[in-house]
Amino acid sequence: MVITEANKAAEKEGLRSGMVVADARAIVPTLNVVEDKAGRDIKLLRGLGEWCIRFTPLAAVDGTDGLILDVSGCAHLWGGEEPYLKEMLNRLRTAGYGVRGAMADTMQTACAIARYGKGYPIIQQGKQAEALAPLPSTSLRLEPETIDRLYQLGLTTIGKFMSIPRGALRRRFGPGLLHRLDQALGQETEALEPIVPLELFTERLPCLEPIKTRTGIEIALQRLLNTLCLRLQQEGKGLRTAVFKSYRLDGKVQEIAISTTRATAKAEHIFKLMEIRLGTIEPDLGIELFVLDAPKIEEAGPAQVTMWSGSSGLEDTGLAALLDRLVGKFGAGVVKRYLPEERYWPERSIREATDLRETPTTNWRTDRARPINLLQQPEPIQVTAPIPDYPPMLFRYKGVLHRTAKADGPERIEREWWIDQGPHRDYYTVEDEEGRRYWLFRSGHYRDDESPEWFIHGFFA
Repeated sequence: MVITEANKAAEKEGLRSGMVVADARAIVPTLNVVEDKAGRDIKLLRGLGEWCIRFTPLAAVDGTDGLILDVSGCAHLWGGEEPYLKEMLNRLRTAGYGVRGAMADTMQTACAIARYGKGYPIIQQGKQAEALAPLPSTSLRLEPETIDRLYQLGLTTIGKFMSIPRGALRRRFGPGLLHRLDQALGQETEALEPIVPLELFTERLPCLEPIKTRTGIEIALQRLLNTLCLRLQQEGKGLRTAVFKSYRLDGKVQEIAISTTRATAKAEHIFKLMEIRLGTIEPDLGIELFVLDAPKIEEAGPAQVTMWSGSSGLEDTGLAALLDRLVGKFGAGVVKRYLPEERYWPERSIREATDLRETPTTNWRTDRARPINLLQQPEPIQVTAPIPDYPPMLFRYKGVLHRTAKADGPERIEREWWIDQGPHRDYYTVEDEEGRRYWLFRSGHYRDDESPEWFIHGFFA
């Protein structure tokens, strides 16, 4: 067993990474050793990066021990760069982490100052060269071979080779050194890969004081919706899904999500959908950040205005709003729309529509009566019927006896042989003595050795 990391208390006793645990115990008999699980450090680092999203929407992992945050436009919410950085570091230190931080125009400079800097951690705009000059060459995150070559030549700090002609540096050390140096000085851009991809349409609302009441949550949601919907309207778009996230002081995130049947940019309508679920958000010690994301966006141009009559049917925006409220109150999957399919077998002759505006590829069959309520799977019934092609005189369904008053049929429907094999069905439309109508069928022919099975498949209005 070998030590992979040692804390400050262990380092003071002379323990270092790479030392055999048995030798370390000989030096410090009371040594406490914790098993190093593979991937645990990266998992923890990503967790801290997600926690930092309350300070900025763009957070990325830097190596195995660092985080890079793009704080453009965020510091003023905390009263400036210094209180912003101080608040972030103090929160992490209070949680038990040893942490250093710095702010600069470029990621390379900020990382170098955070790890190796000894002065003021906030570098003024355009002052990267002066801040980097006294730092060791290793602070540029160069390849080990390049660092060894620099130290062999006595170029131990960045300032010693920063003024050397670029051609000489390229010939001696390759393009990698110049690439890192240009990134640090802001002459080349450096890509940031955020832990949580930033939604194109997202709004944030940091809170100066933690929010603990439902009224405060409602006010925050209304502000975010008004801002987001204004952006959507200006670009002629509407949202289909929205996620409202609340970042609590204890590090947990509460969220609610809604979806709409058609793209909309009406803040009042979206607020009513989310208002139903606001009670599920538990502020606990307080909420310090609200975020509203719209992950699914569609084109939503202005609706055609008619002078004498309003829109109706599926084009009626009031219908879409009603469906959204029903889904928001009773849950997804409660409201469904069906379209016809070009299939003979009744179970396959319809399909669920994915959108309110989806158009059918074929027409509904109108030459034969079909039940409004079609069972997903036919259910067996007990039947008394003359043979061979007469409708049943009576049948028993779920223990209730029904006597036939009127009947129509049979209508024979053959199986789709290219899909499956089996007997045909002879369907009958049957009305009982109480006026209720059913769709029944006999599976296959009568045989001398056995009687065919009967099923109920649907109910008419």
